Amino acid sequence: MPPRKAKAGGSSSSKKDEIQVSKSPAEFFAENQSIAGFDNPGKSLYTTLRELIENSHASILSGSKYGVRQTRGKFGLGAKMALIWSKKSTGVPIRIKTSHVKGVRGGGGGSVLNDDGKRKIGPKVSSCVLDIDIYKNQPRVIEHSQQDNKERWIGTEMQVLVSGNWTTYKSRVVQYLHQLAIITPYAKLEMSYSNRSDEKKGMNLQFDRRSEQMPAQAREVKHHPSSVNNLLVQQLLERTRSTTLLKFLTSDLSGITTTVAKKLIERLGSSFDEDMGPDELDDKQITRLVQLLRSADDLFKNPDGGCLSPLGEYNLNLGIQKVVEPEIIATARDKPGAYDGHPFIVEAAVSLGGKDAKEGITVVRFANRIPLLFEGGADVATRVANSKIKWSTYKIDHKRDKIGVFVSIVSTKVPFKGTGKEYIGDDITEIQQSVKRALQSCCQQLRAHLAKRRALRDVKERKSRLLKYIPDVSRSLFGILEGMQKRKLEESDGVVRDASPRKRAADWSPMKRHKTAESEGHVTSILNRMSKGELSEEVFGRHLKEAVEINADAVFGDSNDNGGTSKGGSKSKKEDSDDRQPLFLVPIYDEPKSGSTVIRHPLFDFYPTNFIH
Repeated sequence: MPPRKAKAGGSSSSKKDEIQVSKSPAEFFAENQSIAGFDNPGKSLYTTLRELIENSHASILSGSKYGVRQTRGKFGLGAKMALIWSKKSTGVPIRIKTSHVKGVRGGGGGSVLNDDGKRKIGPKVSSCVLDIDIYKNQPRVIEHSQQDNKERWIGTEMQVLVSGNWTTYKSRVVQYLHQLAIITPYAKLEMSYSNRSDEKKGMNLQFDRRSEQMPAQAREVKHHPSSVNNLLVQQLLERTRSTTLLKFLTSDLSGITTTVAKKLIERLGSSFDEDMGPDELDDKQITRLVQLLRSADDLFKNPDGGCLSPLGEYNLNLGIQKVVEPEIIATARDKPGAYDGHPFIVEAAVSLGGKDAKEGITVVRFANRIPLLFEGGADVATRVANSKIKWSTYKIDHKRDKIGVFVSIVSTKVPFKGTGKEYIGDDITEIQQSVKRALQSCCQQLRAHLAKRRALRDVKERKSRLLKYIPDVSRSLFGILEGMQKRKLEESDGVVRDASPRKRAADWSPMKRHKTAESEGHVTSILNRMSKGELSEEVFGRHLKEAVEINADAVFGDSNDNGGTSKGGSKSKKEDSDDRQPLFLVPIYDEPKSGSTVIRHPLFDFYPTNFIH
């Protein structure tokens, strides 16, 4: 019997019926929303709020996020995921109302004020109802209209209806706004929550603007040779306008001079030539070029930190004071650094005390000026603060003192870890060392203040103890003098007491007799004043108190002179110190290109911040 042939019809037909369908980025993230932080209704509500605050609208994965410039956001999604979540959970589109002026900051970098000093106002108010086509990854404009700006309104207003769980993520939303107020002291933040079923559960938060100084805008720079990969170099080669490899290296990448470019081409080998066109490089040559660019660190300058936009020590100090209200605070900024060709800057602050502060170390983290709330235990800032800083060296008790540690890292590429991108690992040595240096600088500033404060506290405690016993001392002194006065009166009445051997004048030396006679003269004078009523317990107490106050003032350096004035009508030290304002000096590692007014000194050049662009 011949073998039976296998029926392959079903298998072959199923293969023919299979169709490979490509998905748009919007469709992919709609199906895998947990990747972008939309795990559950509570987390989705929290993520929607922060995405709307931090980002703007565009197509998913199509913004300027992939340029070499510091930008906010972690996935390149922005508020589009909020729009997708709104569409999935409620089906209601987003409503937007906006009015701005072309050429002002945020739309061109110009001033928001007219020549007469008044705020510029946009002539029109635009209203838009916006949806998204998930399958085409494109916005769908349902309604778009413009009206005259009769109310002279300026700003952006967004209305989004989403499904969420306020109860489970209320604390996270409040924590996020608190930290956002710290990192944006130049902004006014308000939040209002109303509960229709129970009005008592409603709440309002408001953080007023504390600073008028906004950080400089980040500028775009070319890719550093140490940061490139095969795909990036291939894209650059396809888009370049350079006609030769030599021109491509010097024009499309940063930190490469003509001399360095020639050395690179020479190291690449005989298959490369200065005059060869960028389109002539094949895959193997691109790989060879990338390997050389990433390994030849000795030839390149460090990445340009001028493309970054850190908050600044002044603003960081104001933000922490506004929200935390600490007893004392120190701030520091480390010099710009780089890892794998990506520039970064670390700013840090350490505070002691404050409202609602807890004992121990509390770490607050920021990346590109946005708060990081989750997975803090694995973050580089937390690990450095807990294990790399010897707090006792700086007179700080890390278990009992209420220590606030604030670390802000800005970079063209923040090295997030994990799928949620909520923390920065400590495996990058350059960032870890920069965080450590910044925190140590803060602690060194605090140590000097703490040493002085402890000395003043010791003086205050000594003064307090002395003042406590003044009534007893005054009473004892007055009692002794009363006894001496009583004996004097008895002697004047003829009462004779037997003197002790130590008080027999016959055995005294002439010098002792002289001193005793002088001392008795003083005693007689004091007793006479007592008889006249000039000396009493109150008088002793007042003079002792004055002596203690004078001694304390000498130690304090006349800091407790109650705001009086010194000779000649000049201000006292305390009053003068109250008029002083902190001065924040920021080192400039690259000389500003603008021809601004400069204060020059043999040791330094001083550029006022208002002239640095």
